[in-house]
Amino acid sequence: MMIRLRPTLTAASIALMAGLPALAQSPAPAPDAPPPPAMMGHHGMHPHAAKLTVTGEASSSAEPDLAIITLGVSTEAETAAAAMSENSTRQKAVIDALQAEGVEARDIQTSGLNLSPKMEYNNGQAPKMVGYQAQNTVTVRVRDIAGLGGVLDKLVATGANEISGISFAREDMAEAQDKARADAVKDARRRAELMAEAAGLKLGNIRALSDSPISEGPRPMMAMRAEAKSDSAVPIAAGEVEVNARVSAVFDLLPLDAPDAPAPAN
Repeated sequence: MMIRLRPTLTAASIALMAGLPALAQSPAPAPDAPPPPAMMGHHGMHPHAAKLTVTGEASSSAEPDLAIITLGVSTEAETAAAAMSENSTRQKAVIDALQAEGVEARDIQTSGLNLSPKMEYNNGQAPKMVGYQAQNTVTVRVRDIAGLGGVLDKLVATGANEISGISFAREDMAEAQDKARADAVKDARRRAELMAEAAGLKLGNIRALSDSPISEGPRPMMAMRAEAKSDSAVPIAAGEVEVNARVSAVFDLLPLDAPDAPAPAN
């Protein structure tokens, strides 16, 4: 009786046979072949790169073309009605004078209106009301800065007796703002390169860049109280208006002997 033996393939044998073609298609590297290049991470990020976060700041200035003044009329009378009536008459004259000087209605805005009792205080006696005080304040944008001094003189002569503030601006600051931002980015890179060199490293690609708005503090303002018409125009020095920019940037920090990382694709 003849016994037939069937070949038995184990799982290990099947796995080995399946891998043979792949092994046959992968030739061994030549003995003198250069080593493979260092692996780079996603988008060219070096796998061992440290991160450096810096802030860059810059400013840009421009000549102002707009003056913003706050002025008003303050009147006193024995009664509230009389104080308000006189105040309204004088304030209207002030507004008419502004418009006569070429200030448009859109550039004149009421910013304060107040009516309060006027008290008299004597030592040892209770306060005594002696009348009322009315105040009406407007904020005005004057676009002819060269003629601002003469305008203020005419307003005082017309009835304005309070000038509480003046500031200067430029209606379109986009160009100056753009320059400040571009210079802030340059400043961030300069700081990063300086710090990298001091640490014995070199600067890699930039990984993040963001704008960090700066809160502008109050501008210097001029305050005065006008009692009578001056003999000459009020001297006005507009100077320059300044805008500031701040950016935050994150860079790779690489060892000095690390290959340069390719720039990120556009």
